[in-house]
Amino acid sequence: MNIPYLLYVFTGSILFLLLFPFFLLYSLITGKHRKGLLQRLGIYINVPAASISGVPRIWLHAASVGEVKVAGAIIESINSQLPECEIIVSTTTTAGHELSIKSFKGNVTFVYAPVDFILSVRKSLSAFKPDILVCIETEIWPNWLVQAHKMGIRTMIVNGRISVRSIRKYILIKQLMKYTLSCIDAFSMIGKEDAERIRKIGAPLERVEVNGNAKYDLLVRQTIPEINLKMKGIFNLKGGETVFVAGSTRKGEEKIILDTYMEVLKDFPDTILVIAPRHIERTHQVETIVREYGCQCQLFTELKVAERKSPVVIVNTIGELQDLYSIATIAFCGGSLVPLGGQNVLEAAVWGKPVIYGPYMDDFLGAKDLLEQFKGGIQVENGHDLTEKVRYYLLNKKEADSIGDLARRAVMSNKGAAGKHTAVICKHL
Repeated sequence: MNIPYLLYVFTGSILFLLLFPFFLLYSLITGKHRKGLLQRLGIYINVPAASISGVPRIWLHAASVGEVKVAGAIIESINSQLPECEIIVSTTTTAGHELSIKSFKGNVTFVYAPVDFILSVRKSLSAFKPDILVCIETEIWPNWLVQAHKMGIRTMIVNGRISVRSIRKYILIKQLMKYTLSCIDAFSMIGKEDAERIRKIGAPLERVEVNGNAKYDLLVRQTIPEINLKMKGIFNLKGGETVFVAGSTRKGEEKIILDTYMEVLKDFPDTILVIAPRHIERTHQVETIVREYGCQCQLFTELKVAERKSPVVIVNTIGELQDLYSIATIAFCGGSLVPLGGQNVLEAAVWGKPVIYGPYMDDFLGAKDLLEQFKGGIQVENGHDLTEKVRYYLLNKKEADSIGDLARRAVMSNKGAAGKHTAVICKHL
């Protein structure tokens, strides 16, 4: 038995047993994290695990909203190749869980993922008895993966990505990671850099392959004219309006966006600003900031029941950002002007929009590099640079259209990854 793994099990178990009573009390008092609490412990009272009869039985783990979207592309591909299979989708976050229920129909069971406590993961795996456990992107949980391997369940990482920030942390626990990764049967990674990084932390060379980003397939399928028409209706757009969409913004970026917006208004006084904070619990905070700038604003949910009258709209829903990019004249992807790794620039690019991002794109280097390879990306260094670039492309529509077209071509050039990842899953069933 691997000593680092034994230490992980021992210390993790002690910490879990010591801290769980306090967490439970906090949850009961505040109501937070109460949803799915028993499922996180491996107890499935209202989930008919025994009645799941499809063969093979595939467990897909998608941590949150982003991974759930990837799961959608892979599930569609799996169903076309294995129509009799049963799929279990687990998520870590409430937002991810709700989006998965909303998005997937048919032979899919929805659960919360167990905490990485050895008894919880064994109880979960015993309840559902999957033929294969598929973790999406960077979900590497030692107990879950090691215990699945010990129980004879095949394990995989698909659409795998290892960011620059992640690998720094993993290297600190390399011996634990090496043992955990030795229990994984296949690594179907997004890009060469991801493959190199996972090998660097211990993945067996012969089990690693590169198959692209399944999110591209989903992005392309979701760019349909009906979505654009729907969003135009919600925003009461008549045609010709300038719309600046700032997606997945983080703390510290909204003021930068609003500084830019105030400058844009000098040339385009009717510009509509759409701010979609990365975490919707910050909605009230963002509202306060907008009003400090003297701007009227409405919440996105209000537009679904009443006419838009304010120039600034704050998005307070989950899972609609890509659709919102369809009405953008120009887009900005957040988490990139502050050192938080960026966001997926391709959600705007697939609509053929000029997309701007800051220098901090460590978590999405593959997407950034793809855009820049096609000369379809616009990087800025700071708030002043953002203002200059936004004004430039709004004043030079032909150049904006051209760079948006190049951005879309970049996404279209990488279709087909979901099928490749699914082929790897099928090979190990």
